[in-house]
Amino acid sequence: MGKPLIYEILEKPASSSVIGICSLIWWFIQKRGIGYGDVGLSYEAAVDGGQYWRIITSAFSHISVVHLVFNMSALWSLGVVEQLVQIGLGVEYYLHYTLVLVVLSGLLVLGFYHMMIQRFKVEYFRRVTAVGYSCVVFGWMTILAAKQPSSKLNIFGVLSLPISFAPFESLIFTSIMVPQASFIGHLSGIIVGYSIAWGLIHGMNNYWAITMLGWIALVFVLSLKRTGSMELSFIEIEPVTDPSLPSVGVVATRNGRTLQMDVLPERRVADIV
Repeated sequence: MGKPLIYEILEKPASSSVIGICSLIWWFIQKRGIGYGDVGLSYEAAVDGGQYWRIITSAFSHISVVHLVFNMSALWSLGVVEQLVQIGLGVEYYLHYTLVLVVLSGLLVLGFYHMMIQRFKVEYFRRVTAVGYSCVVFGWMTILAAKQPSSKLNIFGVLSLPISFAPFESLIFTSIMVPQASFIGHLSGIIVGYSIAWGLIHGMNNYWAITMLGWIALVFVLSLKRTGSMELSFIEIEPVTDPSLPSVGVVATRNGRTLQMDVLPERRVADIV
């Protein structure tokens, strides 16, 4: 017989907490009828619109229950990282580099989109919208593959993959089985994961983790306020007039007043990843 669930949760406190957070966010999204466009990461919203908070919300949000179950099942299996203190991993390492994976994989996704739009003139990538914890899951698959190649990745309790091949096996599998899966998002997680595993990104400790978390929180709140996504009356940001934005004015007439407004060209609906 396996261990009781409560003991496994205690052995994987960070993974269990993330699974709980993602599940609660999924429940809230379903309850409120929130869609991809409200929480997802796209070049148009994040870069053109300054909605940098989407780098965080997109990582922890899932619209489909199948997507949520797949990611959380893989994450539960990857929680073994928290127990591998003897090879330099453990709970602190897991928390520190989860923070790095969330931010850097999101930025790398935007970097790929920027290259496709600016270099190759593929406007499709301006409106592609990505959600889900897959970037971080693929990142941890990669780190574990490099640090502990003898491990196994169990998905749904029935599928067991050698961890050494799991990142690329999963990348190909999801691309074939789920055409809407974000190849760029998964690849970004793998790249950041190898950068961490090979020591190209290193030196994270409690000080740098708290400092990074503070800056993330500051940028998150300020971008929410600046883009009008949330009312934060205690924060004041000086408005900047941009002649390219639509203007609204009131024109006086003899019988009353007429509302006059310049309207932007209609945009097509965002493609979903």
